[in-house]
Amino acid sequence: MIQFVLGGARSGKSAYAEKVAKEMESQGVKVFYIATARSGVSSCIAGGKENTIDPEMLSRIQRHQADRPSHWQTIESPIELAENLRALDGEKHCILVDCLTLWTLNLMDEDCVEQEKKALLSLLPNLKAEVILVSNEVGLGVVPMGKLTRRFVDELGWLHQDIAGCADSVVFVTAGLPMTLK
Repeated sequence: MIQFVLGGARSGKSAYAEKVAKEMESQGVKVFYIATARSGVSSCIAGGKENTIDPEMLSRIQRHQADRPSHWQTIESPIELAENLRALDGEKHCILVDCLTLWTLNLMDEDCVEQEKKALLSLLPNLKAEVILVSNEVGLGVVPMGKLTRRFVDELGWLHQDIAGCADSVVFVTAGLPMTLK
């Protein structure tokens, strides 16, 4: 089963996804957590090829780490998401991926959006594990002025449409309140 959880920044989407995973764990399912964040400033955003530590991003990562159960195995996967999902797949497994937003940014940074997206979308329907995918909805505002930001919003919007199409359920979270879309 594929569950897709969308919401804005600090909407409660990660907390909701973790609650769902904890409920599955209480039924004997083993939970794995795939983290896609990098603690550095992305070179495509920063304008250079250096990847320096971003203290605010590091703080966000540490907050997420503190919020989830310490016994969940965490796999850091800024790029090869499909490969890691395949490696963790199995009956009685729940794989929580947080988040597709940063994963997409990482793919843009490495110029591999199409190949990694294709690998993910072809793998998802074949997984035996319960998969919870978390992402930020960034397409509810005005069209961004910058070319790079417009491309990011477009890439993420197209990915969201594809994921929603193959997901068994889609939940939008705002102000901590989940709304079932599918």
